Amino acid sequence: MLRSSLYDALAAVFAHPGPSYLKDLTTAIAAFEHEYPKAAEQLREFERLLPTGDALALEELFTRTFDVQPITSLDVGYTLFGEDYKRGALLANLSREHTMAKNICGAELADNMSNVLRLLPRWTDAAVRDEFVHVMLGRAVQEMIREFEPARLAKKEEIYKKHHKTIIESFAGETRLAYRHALGALFTVLKADFGLKVGLPVDQESTFVAAVGAEMGIESDSSSCGSKC
Repeated sequence: MLRSSLYDALAAVFAHPGPSYLKDLTTAIAAFEHEYPKAAEQLREFERLLPTGDALALEELFTRTFDVQPITSLDVGYTLFGEDYKRGALLANLSREHTMAKNICGAELADNMSNVLRLLPRWTDAAVRDEFVHVMLGRAVQEMIREFEPARLAKKEEIYKKHHKTIIESFAGETRLAYRHALGALFTVLKADFGLKVGLPVDQESTFVAAVGAEMGIESDSSSCGSKC
């Protein structure tokens, strides 16, 4: 059984930083220390790279990583499908699961990472939840991590400069890549709790994926999956 306290602590790591963010991060590290030592180590590395004593800089790092000329997105559906209509179907199905679990999404959409992580231990159908993790969430997290690779970062900067004529000044060195370690910790936990395998395609036998297809009047197939409740 998944422990809601652990997933709530992990969800806080991917929330927009507020006054209690660093305290929440310390709580998360302590929570994972015993059962998930590798994840705790990855979160400590994340903590080491964060700007300290400057709340605005901490918020700016989050914004530069996920919102403004972002490295990646924290929206699972956007990571998998982009702007494809399938994301709308995913959002509709996730919204229904949030409602059934009485999980409040707040200002973010149903597929935002913080909302999804809080939902996992509260999901009413464990079998459907496990399919979602294997088929969608695990692959999305891997894609998010890959976006921090140097070649992909360089390509993004080239595109931003071409279309915006400039690149917004970002954090230097390792700090810019800090959230890569937080995402690594998340994947470590998912792998431990769900026996997560790498590179699973969207399987037409998956109940949740089939529901996404049915929502849009299409058939789910074995193609690969390609962002806010």
